[in-house]
Amino acid sequence: MTPDWLSLALDSLWPMLYAGLTFTIPLTLITFVLGISLGFVVALIRLYGPKPLVAVVRFYVWLIRGTPLLVQLFLIFYALPSAGITLEAFTAAIIGFTLNVGAYTSEVIRAALTSVPKGQWEASHSIGMSWWQSMRRIVLPQATRVSIPPLSNTFISLVKDTSLASVITVPEMFLAAQRVAAVTYQPLILYTEVAILYLLLSSVLSALQTRLEKKFSQQNGGNQQNSNKEGKDDSAHQH
Repeated sequence: MTPDWLSLALDSLWPMLYAGLTFTIPLTLITFVLGISLGFVVALIRLYGPKPLVAVVRFYVWLIRGTPLLVQLFLIFYALPSAGITLEAFTAAIIGFTLNVGAYTSEVIRAALTSVPKGQWEASHSIGMSWWQSMRRIVLPQATRVSIPPLSNTFISLVKDTSLASVITVPEMFLAAQRVAAVTYQPLILYTEVAILYLLLSSVLSALQTRLEKKFSQQNGGNQQNSNKEGKDDSAHQH
């Protein structure tokens, strides 16, 4: 005979998985892509933009990083209607998470871009590359390798942070667990179950992150070996 707690866990598993597939994962992917895009633009403005725009994006980063994500979601979903702006819950969640991810990833991307030596820029300009060509062919590939670990951590954190969307009625995994708990009066079992689901998802993503970092590390090592070999060949020709 199946224990009652196990029967409850099995019966509630599909509603949670369905909520994860239809809301948690799409919300994570959409906001991460939009957030990185926003963060890239903000980082470029911080580094190369005119002073008025630099001041604007600095204020944006300061504001978002200095206030809790939960408060930001409440302001967008519950406070904006007072100003005549009403948004659906999923749309409000996308805006809130995108703004949050954009602020944090902008700092990661900015640090990655500044980690590329200035000599790389000078060398690319000396062979006739434009600013954008230098950025796309020389700087971005190197900055990408530097930024992968922190950006991967941001993505994993975002998966867990999407549970906050439940407070603005987005029916993601945690809200699905809350609804079942409200009917069955078994919060310990259901909240433990949803915690395990988040843990499994985060563990899979962490494993993928490790493989991605190793892949880029091997590519970087291969590129350095090729560069050293070319340097030795050139030296041999000179002799």
